[in-house]
Amino acid sequence: MASNHEQSSHGSYHEKGQVTVAVLDERRRAALAEIDNAPFSWFHVKVCLVASVGFFTDAYDIFAINIASIMLGYVYGHTNNQLSSNQSLGVKVATPVGNLVGQVLFGWLADIFGRKRMYGIELMIMIIATFGQALAGEAPAVNILGVIIVWRFIMGVGIGGDYPLSAIISSEFAATRSRGRLMTAVFAAQGWGQFVPNVAAALVGIIIVEAYKNSILSAPFPCVVPVDHIWRLLIGLGCVPGVIALYFRLTIPETPRFTMDIERNIAQATTDIDNVLTTGKSVPDEDAPVQRVKAPKATRADFRAYFGQWKNLKVLIGTAYSWFALDIAFYGLGLNSSIILTAINFGAPTGAKTTSLYVYENLYNICVGNLILSIAGLIPGYWVSFLFIDSWGRKPIQLMGFSVLTILFIIMGFAYDALEKTASSRRAFVFLYCLTNFFQNFGPNTTTFVIPGEAFPTRYRSTAHGISAASGKLGAVIAQVGFAQLVNIGGTGKFINHIMEIFAFFMLTGIFSTLLIPETKQRSLEDISNEKQEGYIQGAPGAAS
Repeated sequence: MASNHEQSSHGSYHEKGQVTVAVLDERRRAALAEIDNAPFSWFHVKVCLVASVGFFTDAYDIFAINIASIMLGYVYGHTNNQLSSNQSLGVKVATPVGNLVGQVLFGWLADIFGRKRMYGIELMIMIIATFGQALAGEAPAVNILGVIIVWRFIMGVGIGGDYPLSAIISSEFAATRSRGRLMTAVFAAQGWGQFVPNVAAALVGIIIVEAYKNSILSAPFPCVVPVDHIWRLLIGLGCVPGVIALYFRLTIPETPRFTMDIERNIAQATTDIDNVLTTGKSVPDEDAPVQRVKAPKATRADFRAYFGQWKNLKVLIGTAYSWFALDIAFYGLGLNSSIILTAINFGAPTGAKTTSLYVYENLYNICVGNLILSIAGLIPGYWVSFLFIDSWGRKPIQLMGFSVLTILFIIMGFAYDALEKTASSRRAFVFLYCLTNFFQNFGPNTTTFVIPGEAFPTRYRSTAHGISAASGKLGAVIAQVGFAQLVNIGGTGKFINHIMEIFAFFMLTGIFSTLLIPETKQRSLEDISNEKQEGYIQGAPGAAS
């Protein structure tokens, strides 16, 4: 009885004697309903901002290399002041490869050790690796491009970890009616680290290039010293927002769903919900006994049992392949937009190729071109998704996006030769390019991030999101390797039309994989998980101090 009295003093499950399993089950469902029906608050804004800054940093760090690789060519390129195909491929593909590793690794770790324990670690990896790139040097036994590639792989691991962690934390804290918008707002920060994946990078690039204008014009061709300064600043500034966000990530509370369904501590989770929704903080009672209920637990056997059912496996296949198909085109375009702009002579420099003026105009025009692509297509697409994702739904947006992208890539591929002939036709090509950016983000680029953060039970939610995201990065790696090997078949940039046609094929396949995915709007995470919630708790806890 003393034990019962002690548990009662700590607000445990017990009132008088042994609590029943039915009561525990009911309390769990009531606590989850409290999260699902919570009014939008400052805490939700804080979660969104803390996660968004990470995605801003992710996008900046990934896509800044699109501009920086041109600069690296002037400083370290030994053929026509350009990086070789393999060098360019190495610095661009290292990060997506790291992403793939980080997404699977951190997704799995977050389901074992908790979202809070992992959140911030991935950001520290990103900060250190970004700083390492900016300070990279060369020696007789070390090639600087090799050093940059290693640092970009390590940075990619950190960035990869951010995908499942930010998605799951924002998903598990959000109310049902606004969950899609909260997750989209987090992911839309990716649109602000181009200006945000190319915009902030492009905008910073323009500012730095302008700041070094006199140094470039006065330096002997190919302006090695000022351009070396510029690319280091462009890359290095990517760690600044990460440093700002680090404290807030390390102090964000654990999600009550993790505490309840993975740690199986309903008493603590119930207290956390009350604290988080009122004060925005979680203050664990160190003296309270830890009480673990009997409930489904993540094991290999349970994983096989859950995903061994077609109704669950098809969702994972749908989310994973849809992300894979999307990233074939998203990264194929995003990491090579400078090459594509150059291939169609958009904003071509007026000076002779061996003059300092040419270096300045080329770098400036590439930054401006990327800025136009981002402002005209990328950013609006994210925020149109934000407006419609909780009303129209995730699945219709994804189906529409893949369908429109299929048509756009068919036009850009089969009409490419006509679109690059004149100045007006080149502007039409850029317009179509902007439309693809728009419908990628008002379409599958947003929904492939949101749906895996909702569609699986808590004990596998982060792991499944990591698997889905890693599938996307596998597509990004294939796209980047394929682009590098194919783009110059038949002459410089001569195969771009066929690459667009290949992208069209993958967008078409994305339509079919989307049919495997359930609609998740206005549904609780537990309802979407395909698990019966009544009777979820299978046994009462035993207290352990």
